[in-house]
Amino acid sequence: MRVVTICLFCLMLALGQASAEEKKQNELTTDIQKLSYALGLDLGSYFKTLGEDLDLEVLHQGLLDSYKGNTPLLTQEETAQIQQQFAQKQQERQIKETIEMITENKKAAEDFLKENEDKEGVLTTESGLQYKVISQGEGPKPKAEDVVKVHYKGTLLDGTEFDSSYSRNEPAVFPLNQVIPGWTEAVQLMNVGSTYQLFLPPDLAYGDRGAPPVIEPGSMLVFEVELLGIETPQGE
Repeated sequence: MRVVTICLFCLMLALGQASAEEKKQNELTTDIQKLSYALGLDLGSYFKTLGEDLDLEVLHQGLLDSYKGNTPLLTQEETAQIQQQFAQKQQERQIKETIEMITENKKAAEDFLKENEDKEGVLTTESGLQYKVISQGEGPKPKAEDVVKVHYKGTLLDGTEFDSSYSRNEPAVFPLNQVIPGWTEAVQLMNVGSTYQLFLPPDLAYGDRGAPPVIEPGSMLVFEVELLGIETPQGE
């Protein structure tokens, strides 16, 4: 609730002595009016994300009472209790929405992987990792403790691209044992020079935590990975 309190305070400063009803959009002539309106738009968007049908007239009255030093309609104790109850309600709703999201995403992943495993060229490991060889190289295979150099593209189940070293025109270099489990397993199957398509179940990707805001909790991921080389650590 501290975020809400800070937002309200900023809005109070922006309102000043004038009522919002006295200002029309086409009368924003001064810098403070434009700033006030811009902050109002931003804060209005924030309040909308709370998912509550707020009484804006009462909200405005509370802002004015606090800003002008009027006697509030609620005591400090009542205000603190209401804010605490609201914070708990928001937390419970967020937990519920997250659980629903995880369930939905895992079901979509399960359905996709079940159908995908029967497609030509798709191989499935004991862990549930699925992969398809696009091109097979003849170089060595890396070990988990190796540092590898790769080009890759990652997409969500609906095909949305969320990351790509190709787009950056810069290969990625990282220790293979410090990435998501599906990568650690899959890249060890590859010879240098190979390109594989990887289908990672949620537990081999980012699991129930996801990687917000791009990757939702419980999401499966699809990667195209090109193993360019095994790097020699500095000092060796």
